[in-house]
Amino acid sequence: MLEQPSKKTELGTLGEFGLIKHLTEGFAPVHPSTIVGVGDDAAVIRPAENHDILVSTDMLLEGVHFDLAYVPLKHLGYKAAIVNFSDIYAMNGKPQQLTVGLACSNRFPVEALEQIYEGIAMACKAYDVDLVGGDTASSRTGLVLSLTILGTVEKDKAVKRSGAQVGDLLVVSGDLGGAYVGLQLLEREKSVFLEHPGAQPDLEGNDYILERQLKPEARQDIIEYLAESGIQPTSMIDVSDGLSSEILHLCGNSQVGCTLYEEKIPIDPTTYNMAREFGLDPTVCALSGGEDYELLFTMKQDDYEKLKNSALLTVIGHMTDASQGAVMIDKSGGQHEIKAQGWSAFEAE
Repeated sequence: MLEQPSKKTELGTLGEFGLIKHLTEGFAPVHPSTIVGVGDDAAVIRPAENHDILVSTDMLLEGVHFDLAYVPLKHLGYKAAIVNFSDIYAMNGKPQQLTVGLACSNRFPVEALEQIYEGIAMACKAYDVDLVGGDTASSRTGLVLSLTILGTVEKDKAVKRSGAQVGDLLVVSGDLGGAYVGLQLLEREKSVFLEHPGAQPDLEGNDYILERQLKPEARQDIIEYLAESGIQPTSMIDVSDGLSSEILHLCGNSQVGCTLYEEKIPIDPTTYNMAREFGLDPTVCALSGGEDYELLFTMKQDDYEKLKNSALLTVIGHMTDASQGAVMIDKSGGQHEIKAQGWSAFEAE
């Protein structure tokens, strides 16, 4: 259900341009490359001569990517920004400028949109990103957010999905499956509430997996760690659609195979225990859940000594010849084909 601000200002009282000015007046540029930000017909960005520009866009639609019955608007704004930042880190870059497109109906007062922009502002401040523009429009089908992020990467240092080689190690940051299990918990409590409107949600002790779903973080720290350690990934992608899907993206783009070891997949104890409570296989949650926004990358075996003691990263497999396909070795030694069973934007309903 939509959060109800104590004060409600009709959108029509400000008008489109007044609304944009109202929502963005607190944003101030922090990057020298931001020459002109919000308030003109277009932003003016002046990149450094020895850097390449990265651009990515993500769209979030109410009822498809989020449910306002349990997603706070401030968290929604924060997450919408983070998922864009993650795409830039997945290219070994640094996010710098953001534009926000927002469409909503008049059931949203100005104060509701303020909460979304507060979340965006929190993300921009945390990751040193400038809001430089955007647009607003009317929507008859719910709330829509479309964000575009611009970033930079040192010239010729962008890491694509297509650089993995046979023998490269497969590495992932953090742990997996938490966001999906957190979503299952929220959906369960929503169902209870719909059946018993006076019921209070039972969320105690599950802060970690709820935060993984509602307020994820982009792995800026991993990019910094790799640079400091002298590790240059050969290919990289962020885990937005599930580990299995992302592995297959790397294999397909790089024209290689992969051997993944189930016992090596990092899963947090809270994720594991709650998955079991739901009757779910924790490994399946990690493989197919998505929205973890960890970084999955390949690297040369010669660089292993540089990360073997890292608490941030886990080697979970290695790349093989394409003829061997993408397979997972389970905890009993059995071999299974890796299939993409995660999020699909155009899955049949």
